[in-house]
Amino acid sequence: MTKVLIVASEGMPFVKTGGLADVVGALPKSLLAVAVDVAVMMPKHSKIKAEHEAELKTIYASTIMLGWREKYLGIQTLVKNGVTYYFIDNEDYFGGPVYLGGDAENEQYLYFCKAVCEALPHIGFDPDVLHLNDWHTGMIPFLLKEQYGHRYEKPKKTLFTIHNIKFQGQMSFEFMSDILSIPPRYYIPTLLEADGCANMMKAGLVYADKISTVSPNYANEIMNRYFGMGMEGILSARRQDVSGILNGIDTVEFNPEKDSAIAENYSANDIRGKLSCKKALISEFNLDIKTTTPIISMVTRLTSQKGLDLVQYVLEELLHEDVAFVMLGSGDEVYQDFFNYIAAKYPANTGVYIGYDEDLAHRIYSGADFLLMPSEFEPCGLSQMIAQRYGNLPIVRETGGLVDTVSPYNRYTQEGDGFAFSTFNGHDMLASIRLALSVYRDKPVLRRLKRNAMLNDNSFTKSAKEYKELYDRINHE
Repeated sequence: MTKVLIVASEGMPFVKTGGLADVVGALPKSLLAVAVDVAVMMPKHSKIKAEHEAELKTIYASTIMLGWREKYLGIQTLVKNGVTYYFIDNEDYFGGPVYLGGDAENEQYLYFCKAVCEALPHIGFDPDVLHLNDWHTGMIPFLLKEQYGHRYEKPKKTLFTIHNIKFQGQMSFEFMSDILSIPPRYYIPTLLEADGCANMMKAGLVYADKISTVSPNYANEIMNRYFGMGMEGILSARRQDVSGILNGIDTVEFNPEKDSAIAENYSANDIRGKLSCKKALISEFNLDIKTTTPIISMVTRLTSQKGLDLVQYVLEELLHEDVAFVMLGSGDEVYQDFFNYIAAKYPANTGVYIGYDEDLAHRIYSGADFLLMPSEFEPCGLSQMIAQRYGNLPIVRETGGLVDTVSPYNRYTQEGDGFAFSTFNGHDMLASIRLALSVYRDKPVLRRLKRNAMLNDNSFTKSAKEYKELYDRINHE
């Protein structure tokens, strides 16, 4: 049995700032179900200390060198839902925000990469494959091959997964070299250099044994210049080593039949409880609408990637119709200000919550009729799959994993489980929204689409089997 250590900067059920945490939370449980010997390693962030200190067991405490700096390294562990977790403990780096920003964040995760390599002999779990996630872990394949290979009985194989190639961990080479003691010969375009910077994402793409990303369509998209964000050259050169494995969702966490956070439970076979959820959502946001008014929702990070410029362009026009809009999210100030302005100007049919509240997200998924997700690019996306699980039909742009997970409504066959538009254009999006609103008035078709969406298998079961095959292939090559 191939032993796999998943390494990431965050993960449920401990710390979440984005979709990566959902994946790191759901995937290990699904891997256990297909007989993969799996464990997880991540930083011991302040939230973990605050909520789980009594459960944690210290298994190692020492120091490591970051260039000329001597830094504490502690390793603590606990078992949750049958999965063993190892936490890298260092108050200087992980006692505050999950991501410190700027060079402080770069140093934070350069330390994490080195600490993972130092920790491996001391955890009592000897992985064959390290499954690394995004730029925060990008230096680990480099360190394993160039600095740590002699320390282990056999070489450690690596799989590097791209969750969002836009974020790459860029810094001056002098900064990186000072912390990880890297000689200048590695600072060349075929290794660590990209656009005049040392680049942690590129290190992962160059040095990992295999590369994956989180949907088949995105794996193809990042081979071209628009989506590759400067990494399309190395990805194209390693095309044979790149796989696209679709993310799933935690179908136990997101289950309208048993979800305790929503007003009334319901299922694909008996969807009547969704009306109670809609009434509760209307009340929670103090909307002055009828239950027959369709509610369009967004649960999102407020960044340009999410297509919010399109939303800014057409939302006021839309809100003059018999429709309501509910949004949960936080991010760039310009978008936060816009949605606060909309909520103030249209209080009768607009609800906005700036921030993140997991239970409120569940209530929005269950109470709304449509989820708007007009992303400029989307490696996979989880919100559209969660929404489908709750009978909340996605309206998406055809990009990345949204292509792989949403079957657009076909007015001729009356089939589908959502709505889609292809061009990144505000009025194309508006046309798709209006198509969805016309279907909303056709109750038999609407019920069929909601049932289709709720019956989709968006679990990690299939993906876990694909990962198992990939791990075994990496281990035996």
